[in-house]
Amino acid sequence: MPQSQPSDQSSRLPLPDSGQMPLLLAMLVFLITLLVTFTAWSSAKDSAETQLLETFDYRTRDMVFSISRRMAVYEQVLRGARGYLRGSVELERGDWERYYRLLRLDQSFPGMEALGIATIVPPERLAAHEAAMRRQGHEAYVVHPQGPREVYTAITHIEPFGGRNLRAFGYDMFSEPVRRAAMERARDSGQAALSGKVVLVQEGIAHEGPGGQQAGALMYLPVYRAGELTGTVEQRRRAIVGWVYAPFRINDLMKGLGGAHSTDLEIEIHDGEPADGATLLYRSPNVSNGANEGARLRASAQIVPAGRTWTITMRSSAALETSIDNTRPWLVAVTGVGLSFLISLVVWLLASERRRALQLAQGMTLELRQSHDQIASEQKRIQVILENAPDAFVAIDARGRITDWNAQASRLFGWSAAQAIGRDAQELLPEEHRAAFKSGFDAFARSGHCPMLGAPTELPVVDHEGRRIPAEVTVAVLALGDGFGATAFVRDIRQRKEAEARELQRQRGLDEARQLLGRAQKLEAVGKLTGGVAHDFNNILHIISANVQLILRTDNSQRKRLLSILDAVERGSKLAGQLLAFARRQPLHPLEVHVDALLERMDSLVQRAAGDHITLEKRVPPALWPTLADPNQLENVLLNLVINARDAMEGNGRIVLALENVHVEDDAVLAPGDYVTVAVADSGHGMPQDVMERAFEPFFTTKPEGKGTGLGLSMAHGFARQSGGDIRLASEPGKGTTVTIYLPRHVATAPVAVSVSH
Repeated sequence: MPQSQPSDQSSRLPLPDSGQMPLLLAMLVFLITLLVTFTAWSSAKDSAETQLLETFDYRTRDMVFSISRRMAVYEQVLRGARGYLRGSVELERGDWERYYRLLRLDQSFPGMEALGIATIVPPERLAAHEAAMRRQGHEAYVVHPQGPREVYTAITHIEPFGGRNLRAFGYDMFSEPVRRAAMERARDSGQAALSGKVVLVQEGIAHEGPGGQQAGALMYLPVYRAGELTGTVEQRRRAIVGWVYAPFRINDLMKGLGGAHSTDLEIEIHDGEPADGATLLYRSPNVSNGANEGARLRASAQIVPAGRTWTITMRSSAALETSIDNTRPWLVAVTGVGLSFLISLVVWLLASERRRALQLAQGMTLELRQSHDQIASEQKRIQVILENAPDAFVAIDARGRITDWNAQASRLFGWSAAQAIGRDAQELLPEEHRAAFKSGFDAFARSGHCPMLGAPTELPVVDHEGRRIPAEVTVAVLALGDGFGATAFVRDIRQRKEAEARELQRQRGLDEARQLLGRAQKLEAVGKLTGGVAHDFNNILHIISANVQLILRTDNSQRKRLLSILDAVERGSKLAGQLLAFARRQPLHPLEVHVDALLERMDSLVQRAAGDHITLEKRVPPALWPTLADPNQLENVLLNLVINARDAMEGNGRIVLALENVHVEDDAVLAPGDYVTVAVADSGHGMPQDVMERAFEPFFTTKPEGKGTGLGLSMAHGFARQSGGDIRLASEPGKGTTVTIYLPRHVATAPVAVSVSH
């Protein structure tokens, strides 16, 4: 009988009933996958809790820093006011009002109820102060001393001067212990001092005014008498004349500090250590019935604004706790349970191949977990990169809607991510670019091609307030299922543009300065040479004139020829005088000259010099300043300029004589100060640039031979510079020429009155 083969059943390990085996194996796999799901759910939940803790920590630190910074800014405002007073509290109320309006405190510094001055009123002046208050109709603000004291004060200046602040005008703050303690601390230390919790005088009764009665505090900064020593406490007490101060309504001060996240925290501020309602300065509006004892997160901090300790307690609000994304853990749990069921079902179906089914289930579970961890890690890595990128990042879908938005984009455009996502991307562009962007992006969404791809492109963008921002945009294609979207990095290049503009302006200034320096050096060299030659030539002419006059006295036989020689000598002397004027070596006799009156005296002479076919127009402003100059030389210069203008128009046209008061600050030639300008403008043919550059050179002229010496403008240049001013030339071919003389303003010294007592 042949040997029988062992059956398959006998070769396997003993197993439970084959009907129950697939079910047990499926349940085991289901439990394992549920354990993995629970692990992933716990990790996601811990991540959400960590995010909540980090957000709360950031909000609390930002809130404490914002309060400290705002109080430091208010202290700087008081220091600026003390600098404006310059050691004296005696000033007109109108000056204090103008200073307050210049600072725009009501717009820039919320919570600062007013800016005022508390003046020390000596006991001997109390009666005079009371009388002044009554004369001004402020009977209620008279200082009423309560027992003898060394110091009485009164609020003598307060802005804005109206509304609630009228209740504080004239109030003696030194009579109230809390205020007095802060004032004495400021006086003795010389630094800013913040008072304890008070109810401001401006508050009035509890129901009056918007928001009802609020807790308040006052910050004081001492004002010491100018010139007094303040090195020690005793010296500071002797030198004190008053305080600049600012009252704060704490609720108003805290408005807007949290910005868009103001509801994330429940805040209480106590004066010193928290005790009870007596120390409570501020409580968030969202805490209606006391603190939220069920808050999950709490923190406290202490700050010391102006020497006073404030305790800030903060709790997470319901809004913050519900803002954290809690859907992800539940999504992980639901997905894990569903996958566990499916995997168990697969295992049950493949129970006949137990090992393969187990390996498949384990592989699928591991792959799912790795895939989940990899996706989460990749998402976090990309988010960290984008959030910390120096450029704004914007992603746009195929419809042109914004889908992604990083922190730098919020800072650049002014919209938070929640406000920006879902908006049309064309809102980031100026109005004139939106139509072109719309048509171009529609074509790009279909084809994926755009001229801006790859290389950066300069493009103006606008923020949420419509302000234009020069930017550099780098665009990349984003393939989507329904077309093509785009990602863009937007770099703010305002600083680069401003630097380029400043560099261009600097280069232009350098070029102009080089040209002016070259011309000045050229004229200075020509002036020195001309002055020396003219001086020697003038001496020779004096010798010739003296000898000819001696011959005339002794011999009349050649009188006609000798007189011709004298005439030539006189013309040469006049020419030498003009050269000396250009070289600034002619003797001048400066007097106080009113140029408008001088023009009136020269009216007929100037009209004859201009000719009958020339229209002469004078423009004289009222209250023209006087100047210090040689009137005779000034008349000669004006006549020469009018004659030059007449010749430039060939006897027909219009000449304008314009006088003006001007103030010069930044000028390459003129010293800063006040000047009187005399401008002679004609409607002639003008000058090209090369002629203008040589116009002040002696003997240079564009007139025909025998029609001019070329010394008119040279003499005017020398006269203006020797008189402490300058001469400027403006001309364009075909548009006429304007010659402007700058003469320094003359301020007459008032005579000193001398009284004689008998």
